[in-house]
Amino acid sequence: MPRSTRERELPVSNPVRGPLWVLLVGMAFGTNLIAQAVVGAPAPFDSKPWLEDLDQVQEAIATKYANLEWVVLEREIDLAALFTEAKAQLQSASSDLEARAAFDKLARRLGDGHVRFRWSSHQSATKTPTANCAALGYDERMRGGLAAAFVPGYTPLANPAGNEFPAGTIPVTGHRVGVIKIGIFTPEGMPELCAESLRALKIAPDGVCDAACKDRIDSWVSERMTRDLEAQIRALENAKADVLLIDVVNNGGGTEWAEAAARMVTPIRLKSARSGFVRGAHWAKQFADTVADLRADAKGASQKDAAMLNGLAERVQGYQLEAETPCDSQPLWQGERPSCNWLGEGFYASGMIDSADPKAIKSKPWAKDIFTPIQYPYEEGVWRGPLIVLVNGGTGSAAEEFAAVLQDNHAAVVMGAPTVGAGCGYTNGGTPTTLKNSGGILELPDCARMRADGSNEVMGIQPDVLVGLRTTDGPHRQGLRVSKKLPEAVALAINTSTESVRYR
Repeated sequence: MPRSTRERELPVSNPVRGPLWVLLVGMAFGTNLIAQAVVGAPAPFDSKPWLEDLDQVQEAIATKYANLEWVVLEREIDLAALFTEAKAQLQSASSDLEARAAFDKLARRLGDGHVRFRWSSHQSATKTPTANCAALGYDERMRGGLAAAFVPGYTPLANPAGNEFPAGTIPVTGHRVGVIKIGIFTPEGMPELCAESLRALKIAPDGVCDAACKDRIDSWVSERMTRDLEAQIRALENAKADVLLIDVVNNGGGTEWAEAAARMVTPIRLKSARSGFVRGAHWAKQFADTVADLRADAKGASQKDAAMLNGLAERVQGYQLEAETPCDSQPLWQGERPSCNWLGEGFYASGMIDSADPKAIKSKPWAKDIFTPIQYPYEEGVWRGPLIVLVNGGTGSAAEEFAAVLQDNHAAVVMGAPTVGAGCGYTNGGTPTTLKNSGGILELPDCARMRADGSNEVMGIQPDVLVGLRTTDGPHRQGLRVSKKLPEAVALAINTSTESVRYR
């Protein structure tokens, strides 16, 4: 069959290859191009698999989303309408990219910092990690940048701990405000300490580093962070600071270390927030494991301690039973409160108990099983004077936990802008849902921290002294905004200081 351009351009007057021949050749040529296009073109977009994944997302949110009640009753989100909109977007999508965008939009609409989709990169199986700090996830870019350090008059302290926790002083209306920046509440934000830990623990940087190895590194770094934070507090005392400001602007969260750090900056015996849990197998297993641990702890404890541990075990068995008792979320999809409690309640952000004297229990082998801050070598009340916590719209998760526990215990004045509203996140790996068609992974928080007033921490922390901070502000602009309101915050912190409050 003729296919060349030359043949198609022959004169139509040729008696053998006349007008009819040209027409037939053209038709055949066009058909061949169409066939080539069909063979080489990508398959047309099919929304059906994505719609099936959307049904899976709806089921996950209906059964294991900790903040479902908050979304409906506080955020006033119409869940049915939200999913109807997402379905329409998928039906009109023309590519996988547009489909993923519809799922991401749904997550954003919920307004919960811990609801997110992770999309597969289709990479090969992950190699066994080595003891390379970057490969283990250590990255200083996790740390939020300075804000209070750009307040006019700020004088930095020059000391070894300044890389992790930059510190300095600011003169304010006859007072000297000491400033410490905590950029993140996880050891993985401190790669310089990770490098030190490899030398201290005699771990070869090019050697295999499994989960147990990573835990050793994280533990070493967390302990060093605790001691370095204490050193910075004492350095500011020596610099004659009489008010302390902890800057957690753009701090995205971290680990339970936030509970230990909070107890270092106040003389008050803090009581941690009560936590709610999602009913289901995830928490039922966690509570069953905790019961077993407490029973084992009791066997080797004194009679008094054993009675306490067995009493806690019985209480946790009640939590386990509650976790195994479902609560139908269907009324929430009609905007109504269910007759049951959507979340189970019982334990605390600090573990099985909300408060403890670290000196009294730190030598107990079971201490970490009932009070998680004790895993860090913190000293209670290193700072005993007026306290300010600076937050903004980039402050989230464990950084919100830090600010909230101090605010709820009347131990600090919170200044800045309302926080992001991430609240409690994922425990023991959380309950991720892998979408069967797209391979995307939906992550939903499985816990909630409840404030002293009964509100869910996911609502965000409302400052006592509002500052017009914006996440788009540069550091100098943030510093100027803070400087205008800092005298007010200092006066309020001094007036509400709990310096005279002694440990109970």
